[in-house]
Formats: sequence, structure tokens, C-alpha cells
Amino acid sequence: MTLALAVAALTVVGVMVGGEFCVAVFVNPILDRLPGDAGLAGRADGGRVLGRAMPFWYVASLVLTVALAVTHRHDPGIGALVGGAALFVLSIVMSLAVLVPINNRAKTWTPDRAPDNWREQQARWDRYHYARVGVIITAFALVAVGVIQSS
Repeated sequence: MTLALAVAALTVVGVMVGGEFCVAVFVNPILDRLPGDAGLAGRADGGRVLGRAMPFWYVASLVLTVALAVTHRHDPGIGALVGGAALFVLSIVMSLAVLVPINNRAKTWTPDRAPDNWREQQARWDRYHYARVGVIITAFALVAVGVIQSS
């Protein structure tokens, strides 16, 4: 049972981190290089689609990590698992405090209805997203270390 939990946690967390990394490093920079306002529609659609999926993914990552920590509370990897869970909490707080409000505005933008400073707002979102990606990569590494140490 604990092996299945570890595999599930590492898979869910790893895929989420990979998706968020891909958005930060590849998808948004590609959209930003499109001419004129062409990237605006792509970012708005991405905000709508990922804005529906990511909350569940973040919460699932936290819940699975906490379940691992509870399961391995007496094992050597508990510190890493608790650290990973704490970083997932931080990433959720970052999302709710900064990223979601920007995304909620941006997902409604079209070239006709975007504010004049939409690029600055997207750049701000990107900066916070880079920080969040760093946090969740570190959380993923801590979960992996915790699983290995507890094996």
C-alpha cells in the first residue's frame, strides 16, 4: 500500500511540476513571440483551461504528500516529506494571493477587450509563476528524497 501511495504521489506531483515548468519555459515564451496580440488569445485560453485543472492538481499533490508523511511519520524521510508538504502549501498560497487574481482577469481578455498594460500584467504573472515553479520543483525533490529515505 505504501509503495502504491509513493508511486501515485511521485507521479501526480511529477506530472504537475512538468506541466508548470513547460508553461513557464516553453509555452508562454512561444506565445509571447507571436506577432501583435496573437499570443493574447493563447494565454487567455490557457488560463481558462489550466485554471480549471490546476487547483485540483495542486490539492491532490498536497494531499498525497501529507498522506505519505503520515504513513512514514516514524521513518527517516519524514523531514523531507513535511518540507515538501509545506512547500505545496506555500505554492497554493502564492497561487491564491497573486497568480489567480491576474489569471482571472487575463482569461477574459481578447485583442478588443484587453487593457493597455496587458503585457505588463502577463510579465508580472510570469515572474510569480517562475517563483512558484521553483517552489514546486523543490517540493517534488523533497518528496522524492523523503520516499527514498523512508524505503
